[in-house]
Amino acid sequence: MPPSAPVAPSPYSAPSPRTPMQAELLDFVRRVAADEDLVASLPLDPEGRTWVRLEGPGGSEAWLIGWPPGTGTGWHDHAESVGAFLTARGELREHSVSARLPTEGWLTLELSEGLDRTRRLTAGKGRSFGRHHVHEVLNESPTEHAVSVHAYYPPLPRIRRYSRSGRVMRLEHVELPEDWQ
Repeated sequence: MPPSAPVAPSPYSAPSPRTPMQAELLDFVRRVAADEDLVASLPLDPEGRTWVRLEGPGGSEAWLIGWPPGTGTGWHDHAESVGAFLTARGELREHSVSARLPTEGWLTLELSEGLDRTRRLTAGKGRSFGRHHVHEVLNESPTEHAVSVHAYYPPLPRIRRYSRSGRVMRLEHVELPEDWQ
């Protein structure tokens, strides 16, 4: 997502003199997702994801994201950022790897059995995650849009994109903030 997108002011993010932790980010996305007027104001596109950047707590990066039917992120991580996300409308599915992958020095890894996790996130359900969390998020509905709220701290320094075939994960490329503009 482009960091240059206009930032919508948020009454949900009080200035914080300290670094926001995962629990604070999760609380923030819950409060934003409960604002039905804000969620309804997000323009939805039948072809691609839409988003509005929000002001998150303590200088965090936050987004309200619309997901057309059948869309997803692909496998990725958020590098050194911790984060939280919550489904505000519809349903999302998260596939994740329950082990921390090495952050440097590899292009292809074979994952051990038993590391895959799947979460069904209906409206009002979400989760927080730590640094280097590898996952993909999908709207598997064939007909319904989903809307979610996401927050990251520190603001995303980069996103690593992966491909996956069975247990083999391959680093495909690294996106930097200037790539999103």
